[in-house]
Amino acid sequence: MDTKSLHSNKGNVLNGVCVIKPRIIEDNRGFFYESWNQKLFNKAVGEEVTFLQDNHSSSNTGVLRGLHYQTQPKPQGKLVRCVSGSVFDVAVDLRKSSPTFGEWASIVLDNVNKLMIWIPVGFAHGFLALEDNSELLYKASELWSKDHDKSIRWDDKNININWPLKDINFSEPRLSEKDAIAPFLKNAEIFN
Repeated sequence: MDTKSLHSNKGNVLNGVCVIKPRIIEDNRGFFYESWNQKLFNKAVGEEVTFLQDNHSSSNTGVLRGLHYQTQPKPQGKLVRCVSGSVFDVAVDLRKSSPTFGEWASIVLDNVNKLMIWIPVGFAHGFLALEDNSELLYKASELWSKDHDKSIRWDDKNININWPLKDINFSEPRLSEKDAIAPFLKNAEIFN
């Protein structure tokens, strides 16, 4: 398992966010890889993380989910991978005391590159499905809590995420009602 840091839209390293590349064994029969190993993961991210919940979502082209996070005392870290299709995956730093507060980083996750992204507590997560039947599996370090579940607007100008909507011939994403009315960063509950 190899890891690398992600740089934000302003060129800074988003401390804690990392891309994980599993070791893949391929031959004419197909492939095999260890998608989860607690010991290797903890070593890769430099902390001991316990996961309490697994989630699986499927989205069609143009669906944008996010930017989601949970507040204290139920914050979630997420380990995200795409097992079918492809997504433009985003992490946004919501730690007010961080030098990269409000900055974002992105990576394309798909069933070919088999990359995973670790999004620790203190970050919002969102993604745009780049093709139909894009399926994400993600592990969460805390159980979902309705009272602590929060969102930030996908199109917040202060964050200014460069969503690749034109690349998939969409002018606007397909959103849930919750995501369409999410608050902007300046009005959102964030981390210290």
